[in-house]
Order: sequence, then C-alpha cells, then structure tokens
Amino acid sequence: MTGAAGGPAVTPLHGVRNGVALSGRAGFDYLIVGAGFAGSVLAERLARGLGKRVLLIDRRPHIGGNAYDHYDDHGVLIHRYGPHIFHTNSTQVAEYLSRFTRWRPYEHKVLAHVDQQLVPIPINRRTVNTLYGLELDEAGVAAFLAGRAEPVADIRTSEDVVVGAVGRELYEKFFRGYTRKQWGLDPSQLDKAVTSRVPTRTNDDDRYFGDSFQNMPLHGYTRMFENMLDHPNIKIMLNTDYREVQREVRYDNLIFTGPVDEYFDYRYGKLPYRSLKFRHEMVDQERFQPVAVVNYPAEDVPYTRITEYKHLTGQQHPRTSLTYEFPSAEGDPYYPVPKPENAELYRKYQALADATPNVHFVGRLATYRYYNMDQVVAQALKLFDRILHAETGGRSLTEAAKAFSGLMQGTPLKKRVDAAE
Repeated sequence: MTGAAGGPAVTPLHGVRNGVALSGRAGFDYLIVGAGFAGSVLAERLARGLGKRVLLIDRRPHIGGNAYDHYDDHGVLIHRYGPHIFHTNSTQVAEYLSRFTRWRPYEHKVLAHVDQQLVPIPINRRTVNTLYGLELDEAGVAAFLAGRAEPVADIRTSEDVVVGAVGRELYEKFFRGYTRKQWGLDPSQLDKAVTSRVPTRTNDDDRYFGDSFQNMPLHGYTRMFENMLDHPNIKIMLNTDYREVQREVRYDNLIFTGPVDEYFDYRYGKLPYRSLKFRHEMVDQERFQPVAVVNYPAEDVPYTRITEYKHLTGQQHPRTSLTYEFPSAEGDPYYPVPKPENAELYRKYQALADATPNVHFVGRLATYRYYNMDQVVAQALKLFDRILHAETGGRSLTEAAKAFSGLMQGTPLKKRVDAAE
C-alpha cells in the first residue's frame, strides 16, 4: 500500500490519540522507534526478509531522519538538516541501498575560507602552496609539513592529532576555531577521533572522502526511504512519540533508535549532545560558491559552513538554495560529544540497555557513537543478522556482520571492501 505521493502508507496521528487507528488491529511483531536509517533498514529487513509485522513511528512529521530532503518553496531539492553525503567502502551496504535507489556519481569537495581565500580542506598540496605562495611538489609539501609538525608522544586529544601532523599554525587556521564552534569545546578537550576523521595529503587530491563508493541517491534520500518502506507489513505513524503508543499497541519486540538516556528517563543524568540550527536561504543567481560546502573556521563568523545543494544533486535551476549552519547546545540531538567522561556515562546506560529484554538499541543516538550513514546501515544489518540467526539457526556471522566489523574497526580499504563481498 502506498500513500498519496507514491510512498509508504502513513497512519494518521489522531487515530492514536483517540484510540481509533489501532483499535481492533492485530498486534505487531516489532515496534520500531525512529524512521531514520537504522529504523528504516530494520523495518524493511524484518518485513521483507522475515515477514514480520512492523509499526514504525517517528516524532517528526516525515521519514528519513536527519537525511530527509525535500523541494523548497522555489523548487530546489535541499537537505532539511544539513548536507548528507553518502560514501562507503562496504559493497554490501552499497548493494543493499541500491535496491531502493539509482545513484548519481558525486565526489565531495570542501573549501575553507582562510586568510580571505578559499582553499581545499583536507589540507593538501594546493592548500599549502596557495596559503604560503609556494610552488612545492609532493616531496616538498611533505617536508614543509614535517618541519612544522610538533610530534606528540601520547596522542589523546583532537589537538594532539592535528598539531602532531601539521603544526600549530595550520591547526589554528583550520581546526581550532571550527572545532570550538562545532563542539562548544576546545580541541584539547575532545577525543582524538574527532579530527582523526580528516586526513592530511601532500598531493592534489581534494576529495573530502577516499571511499571506493561515493554517490548520491539520484532522486534524493526521501525517495529512497519511501521505496525502502513500501511494504504491506510496515505501518508508519509520524508526529508520534513512542510513549504515546506504548500502551495503545501490542508488540513483541522494541527497536529503539532515539537517545538511550531518554529511554531510561535520564536515570544517570543526560548524555551531552551537540545540536544544529539552520538558516535556509534562496539566492537569485544560478551559483553562489564553487563547491557544495565552504567551511568558515574563524570564530568571529557565527556559522560553521554554507551548503549549496545543487552541487550535490546536479539539479538545474536558475536560482540556488543555501543553508547556513549554527552549532548549538540546545535542540534536537545530532552529535554525541566524544569525551572520556561521556563515554563512561554511556557505559552505565549501555549496561541498562543490555539488561533490558526484547529491546534492541541501534543507531547513532541509541549507541552514543559518531557514526556515518553507512556505518548505521551496517549496524542495522548486523542486528538483523542476529535476529535472523536467532530465529532460523543460521550461521553466526554472515556477510553483514563481517561488513560491519570492517567499518567499525578501521580495517584497511582493500580488506574492508573484500569483507563485504
């Protein structure tokens, strides 16, 4: 069954509140909270792969989670919650999502506004030569960076990572201000994993990611989610908090993709998250900037980056839409804050989660991990693999689990691709 727009059927919210929509309905095998990547992948797999009856709910008025995209009032396809760039080294994840979308090849490139110039980030040969008025070759850039690097014997923080690789001047220009705005903390207070995500190069490779599969859904993420969830065993309820329906719905198992501390009523206190505020603008010109994303590291600029979506989508339109991002401590949770004390607090919630029967916690918020989209898909497929194994007595480790292990543990690229084949 499909909705009016050709997507999956959506059960109206008012039926839940007055007890009408679900009255008399047979119970569900799974109640899934959250219609982002984790919840939607599991809804699809459980319904199509095991014939389970699934109720998928989300407190927002749309499916797709933070990857939700839509056409704005001017007809430009935008990402409501900032740019989402799909990239992966897992052929298993790519092949799974390819069931629901065709792809548009896209290699993400980012510029940073530094010293009144736009230069590539990650730092590469062109970045160094442009900033310092040099004409160095690869060996020269390597020597230049090595001469400025301040080696750190025991790398613990994000500051250690960058200063140890490129020195303090480039750290100040590109990373310190941006990180302080993004996280509300100095890089010296953040786990090394934050800046380890951004490499340093001595050649002219200006791609932001190095993954073997870099593409965007041809018709957008929302269309992909609609295709994924278009199954008669999946019922969807939007604008719905799971606590509103828990007593209204009979279900055997719960899959929770929201904040794990919220599920347990903040028993040990709130886990810190960073949020974002967005300002969407239409500009009466065909192009605004040379690439999709331009970073603004300076602390005197209130936003962290500007995104121009037509670079991502390939859409032709005489006008262009932009999004300015303003990190915030208040609002919907987006990013778990990677600090040792936060990891320790999460472990307390993890122990509660592990001891809760018939409830699975999956996704960035439920497992307090700074996952990319492909990692969330892999995590969801791994959970489905465990459910499948428990119900069918199949192999204990399938290709889904192997792919997930490679993504999570930083296996080298060749091995990571092989593990998913």
